[in-house]
Amino acid sequence: MARVTVWNEYRHERESDAVADRYPDGIHAVLADAFEEAGHEVRTATLDEGPEHGLTEAVLDDTDVLTWWGHAAHDEVRDVVVDRVHERVLDGMGLLVLHSAHYSKIFKRLMGTSCSLKWREAGETERLWTVEPSHPIAAGVGEYLELDETETYGERFDVPAPDTLVFTSWFAGGETFRSGCCYRRGNGKVFYFRPGHETYPIYHDDDVRRVLRNAVDWAEPGDEPAPEFGNAEPIEDIDASDDRTVR
Repeated sequence: MARVTVWNEYRHERESDAVADRYPDGIHAVLADAFEEAGHEVRTATLDEGPEHGLTEAVLDDTDVLTWWGHAAHDEVRDVVVDRVHERVLDGMGLLVLHSAHYSKIFKRLMGTSCSLKWREAGETERLWTVEPSHPIAAGVGEYLELDETETYGERFDVPAPDTLVFTSWFAGGETFRSGCCYRRGNGKVFYFRPGHETYPIYHDDDVRRVLRNAVDWAEPGDEPAPEFGNAEPIEDIDASDDRTVR
């Protein structure tokens, strides 16, 4: 089982009664419950949990997969913490980026783009089509999953082309959106999953929880051999007598 750290901004739940009604203990608590149901070892961390936002070196060193939910306070995340998370992803830690965390510092750092998109909040139906049904993240989902009320996102989504696109969304207002994007960054796996606006009970949905549990299993570091870097001995015999040779 994976060691999962669920990171949440945890501002909306404390400032809005409508959000607190859906997530009385915070979005992070509902997500943690979904992962604990699968038997994972789970801890939570939040933005206001000290100067390191709960993401100390010790916590990240003990994390196989980090999930990230943020919305209103992306700029408050300290750059030193972003640097730390970025390094851990390159070293092999998995990262699940959820909904409005497309604008998080860490996702923009990993993508190298603005990560901008179109949006509208009107409680529209969303149908997420499984466009890569053989992918592990889509296991058990079926041809599509449907959410009765969601915030709408629309293209263009300014991210690099995903290594694999698992889900694409259609909204009642007509927009489409790449909603389940897989990337490799260094030794780490990154999955962006669109559903999850704070005023709708998205993370209580069984299909959404299944996708997130599948994503943890996919993003968890495996037993793949680590690549070797740096100065290398030649495989074949070469003339290394030149004074420019560095060995």
